[in-house]
Amino acid sequence: MEKDYKIVTLTPENALEYGCSCFLNPKNIGHEKKQSWLKKRFAEGMTLKLLYTKGEKKPSGFIEYVPGEYTWRAVDAKNYYMIHCIWIYSKSKKNTGYGSMLIKECIKDAKKNGYAGAAVVTGSNAFMAQKGIFLKNGFKLTDSSDDFELYVLQFKKAPLPKINDWKKQLKKFKGFNLVYSAQCPWIAKSITDIDNYLRTKGIEAKIKELKTPLQAQKAPSVYSTFSFIYDGEILANHYISVTRCRNIIEKELKL
Repeated sequence: MEKDYKIVTLTPENALEYGCSCFLNPKNIGHEKKQSWLKKRFAEGMTLKLLYTKGEKKPSGFIEYVPGEYTWRAVDAKNYYMIHCIWIYSKSKKNTGYGSMLIKECIKDAKKNGYAGAAVVTGSNAFMAQKGIFLKNGFKLTDSSDDFELYVLQFKKAPLPKINDWKKQLKKFKGFNLVYSAQCPWIAKSITDIDNYLRTKGIEAKIKELKTPLQAQKAPSVYSTFSFIYDGEILANHYISVTRCRNIIEKELKL
């Protein structure tokens, strides 16, 4: 029976042909940053797979995962594959089993390469993987911190992944701070827009880009890709719009 989909593995050779995924307009500032980020990650064993359904020219979904020692989450996941992102693009493609197919690709590669299992950080916001699909695929909750949960599917005996002490790192940040990485291409424009808005309020935020996996693993939030901080407190631990930032500044902090 003919498959109604195909899965393409991104490589340094075909990355320009297929793009950075994430369903981002190539003109967006984050697209170029993600492409540059990807080139460095391939050497660390990162895998990005695109799922194409029959008749579609653009991918219907993707999954990104990496050996745990190179993860861009504040997690200690050595000897496991760490899933960064999984995304099925349109509502019509959801609940079709495509997401599970992509997860099984990660599981297959982890077993093939001798890893102890696979892990993922889930959250409640739209830019994080939801736990339901991982529970369906045999993952179990092993750690949690605030609104983030760490799920693991273990194949063989090994120390379980755990969330690093991001709150200890958080205390080091004084004043307003925007901490981010290029792992998520949607973040770059958000950082610029938020910084521009803060300047209209007379606020000069310190902006720090995390440029290595180790820096990301020591980030001031579990997600690590985006943190909006004020005097050691998290104001937002995931991508936010300027409107949401304005509400935080004017309605919550009353500045």
